[in-house]
Amino acid sequence: MKIKAIRIEKQGGPEVMTLEEIDLPEPGAGQITIRHGAIGLNYIDTYHRSGLYPLKLPSGIGLEAAGTVEAVGPGVDNIQTGDRVAYGMGPVGAYAEAANVPAMTVVKLTDNIADEAGAAMMLKGITAHYLLHSTYPVQRGDTILFHAAAGGVGLIVGQWAKHLGATVIGTVGSEAKAELARAHCYDHVINYSEENVAERVKEITAGKMLPVVYDGVGKDTFETSLDCLAPRGLLASFGNASGPVENFDLGLLNAKGSLFVTRPSMMHYLLTPEEIAWRTGDLVDIVSKGIVKIEVNQKYDLADAVQAHRDLESRKTTGSTVLIP
Repeated sequence: MKIKAIRIEKQGGPEVMTLEEIDLPEPGAGQITIRHGAIGLNYIDTYHRSGLYPLKLPSGIGLEAAGTVEAVGPGVDNIQTGDRVAYGMGPVGAYAEAANVPAMTVVKLTDNIADEAGAAMMLKGITAHYLLHSTYPVQRGDTILFHAAAGGVGLIVGQWAKHLGATVIGTVGSEAKAELARAHCYDHVINYSEENVAERVKEITAGKMLPVVYDGVGKDTFETSLDCLAPRGLLASFGNASGPVENFDLGLLNAKGSLFVTRPSMMHYLLTPEEIAWRTGDLVDIVSKGIVKIEVNQKYDLADAVQAHRDLESRKTTGSTVLIP
């Protein structure tokens, strides 16, 4: 069938994305066709578009969406046409009216999770799950720090970590974003444009510092994150919003307290069908119960994806953003 989709012929700035009409084939073995009700916008999309993460070109873009199943391929027996589902791990090409997706990667949505929330929660929510449950399993009584607390992953992490019994510290760049973070269960919010983050962490923890810092910002916050850790603490550097960390001196880890650093990626935490089912199932459960609320603060038409990327990269967005086909 014919659908409209965002395509890129080369990698570069937001302007390389164009809306085109393409042919979507019938779903293959193990696949389903989903008519998208909403599409998630994520920072990793900008890496695919810019060339930081290479793609085989020409290509679609986007990893996350929610909608209604229109067709079921051979070998799929747990999903039917008419089911409402969401996915957040690709394949690349979610910026489209519809897509063919492996059935094993989708999760059924409950009636109280709308398409917009479903599209906004998957990639960010799975990221929050693996960070909080696997990269550093948060225990009741832990004090943790998350950079960019008012972003899409940050708002989910604040609520989920608080539910796990942690004291949650977040960093933001403005007072408006600080208010948003506080409204999403952050106990302490540090405005990095006005305060020294490591000094504030020292005050908050009475000098003990932290067992873990979750850092999706990258080069701008890397050394600050290390300075916030207690001896043998872990820095989970899971993103590059300010650019990748380069030319890192390993000796710093020793000098700052025999620290650990990991550069996790979601796909390495989704290695088996059982792991996918665990993380997506937990996410749907905690959202459907209202423990974690998904904030969709910006909506753009699919045709306006270029502007959506510009706004995301200039840090004009908060919470989650969706594209509407």
